Amino acid sequence: MGDDRSIKFRQQLLVIDENLGTEEVEALKFLCSDLLSFKKLEAVESAQDIFQLLMAKDLLNKEDTFILAELLYRIRCHFLLQKLGYTKETVQENLPWKGKVSRYRQMLYELSEDITSEDLKRAMFLLRDQLPKKLTNMSSLELLTFLEKQDHLAENNLQILEKICMEISPDLLKTVNKYKMERVSLAQQESSLPIKEAASFSHHIPEGLFHSGGDVRLLTSSQETPIKSLGSNINDSGSLREHAGSVHFIAAGQDVKAVNVMQGISELSQEQPARMSNPESKTEKLMTYKMDGPHRGYCLIINNFSFTGTLQKRRGSSKDAEMLAHVFTWLGLDVKTYADKTSVEIKNLMQEWRSSKDHRDRDCFVCCILSHGESGLVYGTDEQEVPIRTIMSYFTARQCPQLAEKPKLFFIQACQGKEIQQAVYIEADAQNPDLLPIQQRVSPSESIPEEADFLLGMATVDGYASFRHIQHGTWYIQALCNKLLLLVPRGEDILSILTEVNEDVSKRADNLGKKKQMPQPAYTLRKKLIFPVPRSPPPSQKQ
Repeated sequence: MGDDRSIKFRQQLLVIDENLGTEEVEALKFLCSDLLSFKKLEAVESAQDIFQLLMAKDLLNKEDTFILAELLYRIRCHFLLQKLGYTKETVQENLPWKGKVSRYRQMLYELSEDITSEDLKRAMFLLRDQLPKKLTNMSSLELLTFLEKQDHLAENNLQILEKICMEISPDLLKTVNKYKMERVSLAQQESSLPIKEAASFSHHIPEGLFHSGGDVRLLTSSQETPIKSLGSNINDSGSLREHAGSVHFIAAGQDVKAVNVMQGISELSQEQPARMSNPESKTEKLMTYKMDGPHRGYCLIINNFSFTGTLQKRRGSSKDAEMLAHVFTWLGLDVKTYADKTSVEIKNLMQEWRSSKDHRDRDCFVCCILSHGESGLVYGTDEQEVPIRTIMSYFTARQCPQLAEKPKLFFIQACQGKEIQQAVYIEADAQNPDLLPIQQRVSPSESIPEEADFLLGMATVDGYASFRHIQHGTWYIQALCNKLLLLVPRGEDILSILTEVNEDVSKRADNLGKKKQMPQPAYTLRKKLIFPVPRSPPPSQKQ
């Protein structure tokens, strides 16, 4: 029995490892820096290596997997929590008592997510004399780790970090200041308790959360003090006193300007009053997929119009195919359109594109299929079924390594249930007149492979028909294209755009107002997907 539990535990770790990319492994290494030695972490090449190190220190075992749940939560891989029997909510509930990642480490990780590629270049330029000469490129986490190894950064040594933030982006100081204010608040709570109670209070704080003492001076982005060179020393001696609810800095020497702490605390408390008392209540900020490669990616469009048997021609579908081609070309993708493909030809196409080596230098992959369909499947022109899950499974990380860790988007315009009696200008993309039996239905979430970085946009919810205007195209594809044209220039992410698509389609109806439709997205994306704003105007705006 014990052996079975041990095998199951390690199977869980293997599944989690397979779903973590290089960026996530780097993030895990960084968050474990206070728990494991730098020397051991330097040898880490995979998530499995980290799991092994945590198990060696008895921080992770088959009886207690919370440390791994916390790490997955911190890097926003919430979809993997279920592999350990946790939910996002249960992790949040247990963090105050069982959390191992220090608040200092959380602050640095949060800061790294806010540092843009341009910020990072400027930071590396400022630190050029401190960095190894051969080192020309590094991530924000690697830069922070380097500063720590060189003793330029620690819980009670944030001066250089503050100066860098002030130089490259003053807004970054808000994250540092918030952390400092929490340290001050904690110190005040401990000092106001009797000795025994204070000791008990400290005992219940997660290990490594805060260390007493050190630099608690605040810098604000509105500070007027000129920034000295990175190598200069600042006299940080001084004291803190509390008066009328405000904290004031009293400088010990006259060579340093006093920082306007009252203003900094006032601004932060007005902006985020709840965040002061509960760090976990902060709105989560997701990382974004890299979309700045030399090529954006390929977009395949399969447009099935004519069928060999009883299925009707999909009049108006060419309008959808043309609109999709225009929009995704505008977004920077190389569009390939295929017309009238049988079930075998669809599978062969997926096989061909799975094996393509051209994905290596591309940011993403998009596949749009316009056809008749039923629950969990689409039809080839030979009216044979092709499961949606089969189509998507060609592009898993194992089957298509070139697209590993990259977003893969599939948009399916096809009915997922009964055919609705046609109105004059509306047809349904379905085969059978009756609703499919419940046991034959397949939800969109069941169609997605059990791994990260997939999005499946369905024209309709399971069991229902989708609608197509014989002149203007389908409700779903037209709404999708229009919302991409409108919202990509505003910097909206793909899930926000699909929510707008749902709103648009849900308001549409046939001429009699009786026939409605609701799209349904399902996804395992780990990050926000934001298409870069194209330089050229949207197709609909071109003269």
